[in-house]
Amino acid sequence: MTDFTPLRSVLYMPSSNERALEKAKTIACDGLIFDLEDAVAPDAKVGARANAVAAVQSGEYGRRTLTIRVNGLGTEWHDDDIATAAAAGPDAIVVPKVNSADEVRELVEAMERAGAPAHTKLWAMIETPVAILDALSIARGSNRLGAFVLGTNDLVKELYAEHVPGRAPILPSLHTALLAGRAAGIAVIDGVYNNVKDTDGFLAECEQGRVMGFDGKTLIHPGQVEGANEAFAPSTAAVEDARGLIQAWEDGKGAGVVTYNGKMVENLHVESAQRVLSIHEAISALA
Repeated sequence: MTDFTPLRSVLYMPSSNERALEKAKTIACDGLIFDLEDAVAPDAKVGARANAVAAVQSGEYGRRTLTIRVNGLGTEWHDDDIATAAAAGPDAIVVPKVNSADEVRELVEAMERAGAPAHTKLWAMIETPVAILDALSIARGSNRLGAFVLGTNDLVKELYAEHVPGRAPILPSLHTALLAGRAAGIAVIDGVYNNVKDTDGFLAECEQGRVMGFDGKTLIHPGQVEGANEAFAPSTAAVEDARGLIQAWEDGKGAGVVTYNGKMVENLHVESAQRVLSIHEAISALA
């Protein structure tokens, strides 16, 4: 088994909203993104920065993965955001619109100058055509890069596409980002679903993301957490099947061909089953 950090549900929280930050302590999401960018008005950004740092350092969010999304490269807030966030030592710093491996290295250098501890990773938001086309070089830009976060709203906008059920206009982009992330060994987190009242549409998109291979989904409302947690967790049947397959493999060592439920078992199936159990055990440890 390998260490696994569940990222089924990663919830954006506006860091300018102190009431929301307090509520987040009780929400059963796997991760939080304390947002300094889109969710925060220009005149509230300095205060939001201080709130995000206080939240990260409070020790009051349990086992959740805590991240801070800074304002993008080239904005007037970016340099101070990076320096302050890095010094605070969250699990990761999320940066919007990362478009090249050079930008990855620039961001990592800025984090390290500011004294970011070793555990603080960079999460790159992939949300432009050039980022999709250069996804593999971005993913391999630094050992400190820990995840891709898909910015699907911006990607749809940049492609002049439309939001439609099934996401056909951006499926090639999603697959490309997944391929690059898996090749580099980093997590890949799906984009948000905009209509918080459309539960059926949201759950369908979670299911689509899971079968495609995403680790989890970014969320914009606490009401989406339960659905994402269920969708991206192995089912009871999947866990039982994984255990049975591994047992059959162990029992059949040295016997030549091993079968389970009528299907031939190879090492690749065992590795997949072990991953299912790793995810299940990591999720169980959060309870």
